[in-house]
Amino acid sequence: MEVRPGANPVDVKTYDTARLRHDFLIENVFVPDEIKLTYSQIDRIIVGAATPVNKELKLEAGDELRAKYFLERRELGIINIGGNGTVTVDGTEYNFKYKDGMYIGMGAKDITFKSADPTNPAKFYLNSAPAHKTYPTVFIDPAKDILPENKKELGCLESANHRTINKYILPGQVESCQLEMGMTCLEPGSVWNTMPCHTHDRRMEVYLYFEVPEDAVVFHYMGEPTETRHIVMRNEEAVISPSWSIHSASATHAYTFIWGMVGENQDFDDMDDVDMKDLR
Repeated sequence: MEVRPGANPVDVKTYDTARLRHDFLIENVFVPDEIKLTYSQIDRIIVGAATPVNKELKLEAGDELRAKYFLERRELGIINIGGNGTVTVDGTEYNFKYKDGMYIGMGAKDITFKSADPTNPAKFYLNSAPAHKTYPTVFIDPAKDILPENKKELGCLESANHRTINKYILPGQVESCQLEMGMTCLEPGSVWNTMPCHTHDRRMEVYLYFEVPEDAVVFHYMGEPTETRHIVMRNEEAVISPSWSIHSASATHAYTFIWGMVGENQDFDDMDDVDMKDLR
């Protein structure tokens, strides 16, 4: 498990491109037949993926957590962006198709991942946060399980941000200690995931960009509103956004992204909007 330190906004102002990418960009998220994890000391989120191809993979705590098992003191969110697969939680199997999700509460001990077809492997994207209470494990089929109020169509083609927000894990949909997770899908012709942008001091956020064509790039914008920076990203890469940083993007093609938030406030709409005239 790779460990990333926290980030001070005063220091980040001085970072060059290589340093920004080193500290915030997570490349090669999906490694065949491996579970790859990155532990960020920013709100202690763990980001990564299980990509079973020819074998079943087991989620283990590793030395970094100093725990008997991965979810001894944690909760876990999963969204599959690959082929069909199965997640087994303490002997119970859950069958995933593309874009199905899941929440697993603190205390689950034996978690394994496998693919139905090695030629089209599952890609289980993972977000995990520290937990203080056990909430029920819940499987999420976005086509039928997400409540209407948690599936919101926003923006318009004229402003290039026509998109649908699908809220998988948050209060009122799937209960958790602090983890929130969902997916935003941009319509063809739209390239902005959110603008005007915002920050939220009460939680950090991680984005995973996918459904990005091979010849396209995503420009992820970060930094303080008056000290913006950007990171050029490609398909199936993730980026860490501290609570003091904006988190917005535009791209050369429509795309989809998974957002995961960890912090003390689970109010989705608790955002500090940034006026366009204040951006620098």
